[in-house]
Amino acid sequence: MTSNTETETQTTVAKKVKKLKPARKQVKPGDVEKKEAPQTGKEYNIWYNKWAGGDREDSYSNKTKSQTRCNIKKDAGLTRANTTGVKYCCLFFARGCCPYGWECEYLHTLPDASTILPDTSKDCFARDKFSDYRDDMGGVGSFARQNRTLYVGRIKETGTGPETEEVVKRHFREWGEVEKIRVLQYRSVAFVTYVSEQNAQFAKESMACQSLDNDEILNVRWATEDPNPESKVTEKRRLEEMGREAIQARMDPRIVEAMRAVRALEDGDELDGQDDIDTEELENGEPQMKRRRLELEDSLQQDGFPQPESSKPTGLLSADTLESLKYFQAIRQRNGLANSLPSKVAPPSSSGLGLADYGSDEED
Repeated sequence: MTSNTETETQTTVAKKVKKLKPARKQVKPGDVEKKEAPQTGKEYNIWYNKWAGGDREDSYSNKTKSQTRCNIKKDAGLTRANTTGVKYCCLFFARGCCPYGWECEYLHTLPDASTILPDTSKDCFARDKFSDYRDDMGGVGSFARQNRTLYVGRIKETGTGPETEEVVKRHFREWGEVEKIRVLQYRSVAFVTYVSEQNAQFAKESMACQSLDNDEILNVRWATEDPNPESKVTEKRRLEEMGREAIQARMDPRIVEAMRAVRALEDGDELDGQDDIDTEELENGEPQMKRRRLELEDSLQQDGFPQPESSKPTGLLSADTLESLKYFQAIRQRNGLANSLPSKVAPPSSSGLGLADYGSDEED
């Protein structure tokens, strides 16, 4: 069963797809020159993307400016992924060097924050995450923590803090909605926090080794966890709220209202807006059983049978089971079937523990 929220989301996505044109080829095959890192050691570490025993990856001398850059307004468009149902973005499209265009098997659009990826252990480019971050906070990232903040280093400051913040915001908001930006003045460092983690993943690849308004080469990495306790509490509350909204979006509203009505009847509370609930839906299941039980109780009291008192669970049977046995005996007596019950079988007493409450099969 498809909920109304899912239907609206699919309609919105369909409208966006209709507005897109076929994606263009960002580069021609062979246009991008492959530049290998200079050898500074004997072994090349593919995990850290550097030579073992050589200079650090973050060394400015080992950094070269990216030859291409993605332009969302010009490069975004339809690909084969829009017809095959693939929800992952093209990594080379984010870097501005995809030679396939509309023939690409991955999406050539920004990640949709409302779309839930099929596998949470992968990023928006279908790359596997790891249990922990790299020492230099580069790479794909970790699946143990949702990270929406990027560390941006090597910024050339040409003005005051607010002016630098405006420059960073202008370049990074192209890749998604930005929640906040913090610039550490005189340290050439900024922290950019996105609303969605998928947009942060896309921006990390798009802005790696790019420049802002000056001829700098940015060092874009994942930011470490904020040690501020208030930030941790706020992030935890935000994740819980996102989980509740995701569950509610996938549930049928009628089922939610029926569950609220059942819970209110069990607690004996009055439900707000109870007149708006369909009575046919509430007559199925536990509410109907409870109403019939109350009617049976009133009928037994009118016929002179005492109302059984609820007792706490003792022994092997619970209080509900003992109460049900007493009701069955009262119903049999009402229908004139009391003589058919064995004389030695008596309803269990509410006192005592274990099997001592039950009569023995022997004469003694």
